[in-house]
Amino acid sequence: MKRIIVGITGASGVQIGYRLLQALSARADVEVHLVITEGARLTFEHETDLEMAQVEGLADVVWDNRDQAAAISSGSFETSGMAVVPCSMKSLSAIVNAYDDDLLVRAADVCAKEGNEEIGRASCRERV
Repeated sequence: MKRIIVGITGASGVQIGYRLLQALSARADVEVHLVITEGARLTFEHETDLEMAQVEGLADVVWDNRDQAAAISSGSFETSGMAVVPCSMKSLSAIVNAYDDDLLVRAADVCAKEGNEEIGRASCRERV
């Protein structure tokens, strides 16, 4: 079973993150771990008709973005990679500079350190 971490930040376009969750949850071979920033929660509220329970219900595990002691913040928690979709400029900047102020950024940092694939982050870093 593959473990994929999905991070959703407060950038416009949270529907893309929701669609990714739908696609991943339909696969029996994927365990989805979800981190949603406070900004993303506000964006879902203002830009969609989705309830957070609908979004979170597509993940196998939902992590509190403030919990830096969560399992996904450790390199001993093996994953197949992480997608940050959409990725706000604030989160992108924090990821690129390893400013691990929340769980989403810490998890991305761990994926980079462990050499796991990071969907979205690698291409963002090349643009910076």
